[in-house]
Amino acid sequence: MSTAPTFRTGEVYRIDWLPGTDILHGTCHCGRENTAQDPIEMWEWMLAHPQGHEPQGSTS
Repeated sequence: MSTAPTFRTGEVYRIDWLPGTDILHGTCHCGRENTAQDPIEMWEWMLAHPQGHEPQGSTS
């Protein structure tokens, strides 16, 4: 019997729509937050991690 591999990275990405606006609020698995109107822009920001942003509390 063959089973598909299970991937568990523990990374949680969250995008919420701010009611009454056209704004999306995203929270990356590292804790950084971002807002955007375009869902594609939001996902590109999140999935570019860590090149797109640094984890909260890091000093660059």
